[in-house]
Amino acid sequence: MTDTLETAAHPEGLRRVAIDPVSRVEGHGKVTILLDDANRVQQVRLHIVEFRGFEKFIEGRPYWEVPVMVQRLCGICPVSHHLAASKAMDRVIGAHPVPPSATAIRRLMHYGQVLQSHALHFFHLSSPDLLFGFDSDVHKRNIVGVIEAHPDIAKKGVLLRKFGQEVIRVTAGKRVHGTGSIPGGMNRHVSAEDRALLQADIAQILAWSEDAVTIAKQLHAANRALYDGFGTFRSKMLSLVRPDGALELYDGVLRARDEDGAILIDGASDQGYRGLIDEDVKPWTYMKFPYLRALGREAGWYRVGPLARVQNCDFIDTPRAEAARREFVAFGGGTTQHATLAYHWARMIEVLHCAEVIERLLDDPAILSGELAGSGTRSGDESRHGVGIIEAPRGTLIHDYEVGDDDLVTRCNLIVSTTHNNQAMNEAVRSVARQYLDGREITEGLLNRIEVAIRAYDPCLSCATHALGRMPLDVTLLDAGGAVVDQVLKSADGSLQRA
Repeated sequence: MTDTLETAAHPEGLRRVAIDPVSRVEGHGKVTILLDDANRVQQVRLHIVEFRGFEKFIEGRPYWEVPVMVQRLCGICPVSHHLAASKAMDRVIGAHPVPPSATAIRRLMHYGQVLQSHALHFFHLSSPDLLFGFDSDVHKRNIVGVIEAHPDIAKKGVLLRKFGQEVIRVTAGKRVHGTGSIPGGMNRHVSAEDRALLQADIAQILAWSEDAVTIAKQLHAANRALYDGFGTFRSKMLSLVRPDGALELYDGVLRARDEDGAILIDGASDQGYRGLIDEDVKPWTYMKFPYLRALGREAGWYRVGPLARVQNCDFIDTPRAEAARREFVAFGGGTTQHATLAYHWARMIEVLHCAEVIERLLDDPAILSGELAGSGTRSGDESRHGVGIIEAPRGTLIHDYEVGDDDLVTRCNLIVSTTHNNQAMNEAVRSVARQYLDGREITEGLLNRIEVAIRAYDPCLSCATHALGRMPLDVTLLDAGGAVVDQVLKSADGSLQRA
């Protein structure tokens, strides 16, 4: 059941608070909050206010252009779109599965992508809130403040991301918007020189990744009441898993669990996702609301991403990350953890897993030589329809294409990770507003708490680039008659002014 704070019974008589735009996230969004005369929260909504229509851009383009085109959705996780589109087109041209060398190189590229994106989010965008506190001095609560107060932590974050970007470079040709993956496979091997460069650093990367898990774990343990209760709500969870139940980020089958951890869906083929997932729309946002068809719109929504993946799988097949996963599960007493801030701990477990997988793949001779691209014949229904699903840093990413006999795309449907989390982010914001907003004077720290709940999901509101928290906020509180009761301006430097 969705939160009753989605729609107020009589919004016309309520006061409105707006956070516009939400900062330190990718893309543009705003939060609106309606309060009654007693300052009780009656409605909270996260609005996505930009419209891009990227799915329409793809129509009419030849299928072989698509893996390169869709990368322009995002400057932070272009690899995820690049590979999801490639996997879909593998099906269209009849070249599934691709040769082992192509699979190994694609995996290496993808795990480098997840590592660098997670490092960017945790160390650059979220650590200022977590290390200094939600109410700390806004001039200190940023990446520069982290560099000054915690230089060792900042250095590890920067270099972890740099390593992940190097993995992308050697597999895709460029750190951003590379062209390595093609329908049917890859167009390049990893050179021996590039492999040697990565192998020279991997031991240090593994150590730093373990440190990152420790940082996230200690932050949670040091203030457990806050971390367990902040923006917490129960939800279902969805992700890919390997057929044997292992954590899987590149390929696999769909699995969903209910709020108590019982399996609802298991072993479902990516090509049949349409029978499992549907999307709803609402008039107050451009982002859709996916849900499990069998459960319906009200009961079928779910969460994706690190928190879902780490708990949806049965095990992780790399030893250090598996030990970290077991500790995470034990910390929650063996029950499903629904804490919004637990996303950060799960995210760092995945960083460690990615580092271990990269180490393994760097030892695989298939990345240096072997057949790069498979061939096939376009025939039958499969030649007209292909689905590619991958676990992007933020969660399950679905690319669905239909291609005509003339090789041109006739239909495109993309369900990006943040779209899956749309209802969950709304629920998190409502929970935090209920906890902290009622009866309070508007402060920068209060506004930041609302944004912290959104940032935990590392949302890509437009699949664009991260903003670094420098955008201004204008929050106005109106009475039932429309008169201004309070107005707070947050400037680009973080200072507050009352009108």
